[in-house]
Amino acid sequence: MKLGPQGEDLPFPLTVPEGYQIGVFAKLEGALPRVLAIDPAGVLFASVPARGRILVLPDKDKNGIADNVMVILSGLNSPHGIAFADNSLYVAETDKVVRYEYDQQNFLTGRQETLFTLPTGGRHFTRTIRIIGGKLYTSVGSPCDTCRENDEKRAAMLVSDLDGKNLRVYARGLRNTVFFVEGAGGIIWGTDMGRDFLGDNLPPDDINIIEDGKDYGWPFCYGDKIRDSKFEPGQNADYCLGTTPPVFALPAHVAPLGLTFMDGDLLVSLHGSWNSSVPVGYKVVRLNVEGRKVSNMEDFITGFIKGSSVSGRPVDLIVDGDGRLFVSDDKAGLIYVITKTE
Repeated sequence: MKLGPQGEDLPFPLTVPEGYQIGVFAKLEGALPRVLAIDPAGVLFASVPARGRILVLPDKDKNGIADNVMVILSGLNSPHGIAFADNSLYVAETDKVVRYEYDQQNFLTGRQETLFTLPTGGRHFTRTIRIIGGKLYTSVGSPCDTCRENDEKRAAMLVSDLDGKNLRVYARGLRNTVFFVEGAGGIIWGTDMGRDFLGDNLPPDDINIIEDGKDYGWPFCYGDKIRDSKFEPGQNADYCLGTTPPVFALPAHVAPLGLTFMDGDLLVSLHGSWNSSVPVGYKVVRLNVEGRKVSNMEDFITGFIKGSSVSGRPVDLIVDGDGRLFVSDDKAGLIYVITKTE
């Protein structure tokens, strides 16, 4: 369908490529949105981990402005991931994945069931889920910057049946793959954040193709199978030979989060650095993808930072059935909508 102008005016200027427009879809009044998901009826959902809530943001007239902001679930333990399947709403809290009966006509949840529990504590508390190929995938970050991980369910991606049964490790060595997405042919693409305290230029942050049984190197390796000389030097010298390198290396400390495909290109949110002498990231970039190869990174949304002043930090990206791109911002407390003008 042909859409009219989308969204409300921005509170600070953002720049998008020629042929696109950007506006504000929802102002969340202090709530800080993270994961975005779209239910079977095309309605946008958002998680707010800091407030323990899952929000529903309908837009019946398709004007790019949420009709209202409703709380469908509250009192949760840092909820992050959201997914839908078979009249069910799945939510990943920091310590478990729960499935709810879901009434999409009235935005109501019914009977709930904890499918499995997850390890908690430490540095990376977000848990993200996707349903891909009839299986439930869950990402769980490491509890530390660099350390030996004793729990195989951390620094890993897990996979299970949709009822939570047959849970197992799908891939390991992923320090903090907060977001991942299904690409063409069922390929799983994910972002991963490299360790801190190796200076401004190391290690790179990653875009990975995540496959069953693969080891992506953390904590011993980074980049193209490079041994981290600062972590347990002299031990496991050949470990990196058996690991899988990223398909694309991003600059160090840009903190890649959400990613999605749009018009064949891969869009990635760079949340922005904290462990860099000069701020980096704070934008959404577009990359060319041909099969399993990634190239030609260019800016897609900029303006979140001006000098050292940060106005926003992009998090998740999702495209709806009308081709609208939604972007969450967990600093400004906004959800943006981006559409084509032509």
